Amino acid sequence: MTSFAHVDYPTEHPGVVRAENAAAAIKDIAHNFDGARGAASLLLAAVVSALMVVANQVIDTWSEGHLLAAWMVLWVVAFAALALLTLPARRMAVALRAGTQAWAERRRRAAEDARTWQVAMQDPRVMAELNHAMGIATVQDVRRYY
Repeated sequence: MTSFAHVDYPTEHPGVVRAENAAAAIKDIAHNFDGARGAASLLLAAVVSALMVVANQVIDTWSEGHLLAAWMVLWVVAFAALALLTLPARRMAVALRAGTQAWAERRRRAAEDARTWQVAMQDPRVMAELNHAMGIATVQDVRRYY
């Protein structure tokens, strides 16, 4: 008499599934990361801290016996700065980030153009294609290069 044992083994390893899920979660976090938000927070913290230092210097000159009032004024300045400067700091960070990305893109394109021009200086076929693309009539027929 023959008997068979049917054991159901999982087709996927649980550790591999967890690792794939973790990698997907990290990819989603990196994809949804907004650098402008962090830059705006950092910029806002810098501006508020500078404002706090200035307010502290001003308060130190007239707070001879009124330390509690001086601290209250200092924290009112801090919270008012946080409330009033959040949106401008975010706008400035977004504009700075966009400007940096546009500058990097212009530099990348300029480097590509320079490389293409160097290749075109060495290869008349590429130069003929560039002339044709720019609408400049080529002096010689391109067919003789084939």
